[in-house]
Amino acid sequence: MDNQSLSHVRWKCQYHIVFIPKYRKKVLYGKLRNDVREVILKLCKYKDVQIIDGAVCEDHIHLSVAIPPKLSISSFMGYLKGKSTLMIYDRHPELQSKWDKSFWARGYYVSTIGNITEDAIKKYIQEHSEESRKEENRSTSL
Repeated sequence: MDNQSLSHVRWKCQYHIVFIPKYRKKVLYGKLRNDVREVILKLCKYKDVQIIDGAVCEDHIHLSVAIPPKLSISSFMGYLKGKSTLMIYDRHPELQSKWDKSFWARGYYVSTIGNITEDAIKKYIQEHSEESRKEENRSTSL
């Protein structure tokens, strides 16, 4: 991916992100997996975040994304996890509990993509996705 531009800046801000459902429950399969994939794609598009690569595994999400510099990684993750929870519960109300409103765990893992190549991150995500498929046969690429 080449540098991108906004009105007065050229940028290349790429991140590798991993986040999990609350209590790392293995719930991301079947229709829910497809819905989570659609929701993430839609929310990233709304914020002009480009998904370079990604995978929805049974108990976690891998994303390799390019986020514009006008948007901080923490505000993007708050937006992504908050809005996706609402959209998931709208599509799957049976998952919502009146005591526990959160779908995702509080934290996430993030690293910048800089010292390694984009291809290395894509390869890592694909290999991890293939391992998950072999073990559980339940991983879907974004």
